[in-house]
Amino acid sequence: MFNRTTAWILVIALAAGAGLWAAYRWFGPAEPAMPQTRAVRLFPQPRVLPAFSLQQSDGTRLVPGELQGHWTIVFLGFTHCPDVCPTTLADVSQAIKQLGPDAQRVQVLFVTVDPERDTQEALGKYVTAFDPGFLGLYGDAAATQRAAKEFKVYYEKRKTDTGYSIDHSAQSYVIDPQGRLRLFVRHDRIGADLGDDLRTLLKAG
Repeated sequence: MFNRTTAWILVIALAAGAGLWAAYRWFGPAEPAMPQTRAVRLFPQPRVLPAFSLQQSDGTRLVPGELQGHWTIVFLGFTHCPDVCPTTLADVSQAIKQLGPDAQRVQVLFVTVDPERDTQEALGKYVTAFDPGFLGLYGDAAATQRAAKEFKVYYEKRKTDTGYSIDHSAQSYVIDPQGRLRLFVRHDRIGADLGDDLRTLLKAG
């Protein structure tokens, strides 16, 4: 009786182990829970971004894999923006400075939605006025549209008395060190909470 009971226990244990192994192989490891934040909100499912055909304001091309290994904040706007863009970049700059030495673990990218006027030189001067480490990204009209679509950013040219302006969404996004679109940043909370949120994210890995 003892041997039969022992055999059944072994069978059940092996079956349970096989089930756990199959579940791991099928579903993969679970995503670690993200810490509680205020300015940023976690996407239910991280999304790997496609390669973008964009040039950087330092003269190099954004290549696949370049968004990996660090946290990246992405904001789409334009250099002639009268309010939202300079305010956002100034707030992000202050948040980055609060990190001290950990600031080097965060990259900020400003993608222009106005490639007609925002040249490499114009973008470089604009973004580095807020922080020397910020980079501008630009491409042709088609590349700009693809980038905006991936980040679900609306933008539209609007005629003005002096030429044109561009209406656009004001949200920012955070890409995790695996190069995945992971977090949405509320524009109205950047100045008050982004610094603390970034510190929390960096501690979590």
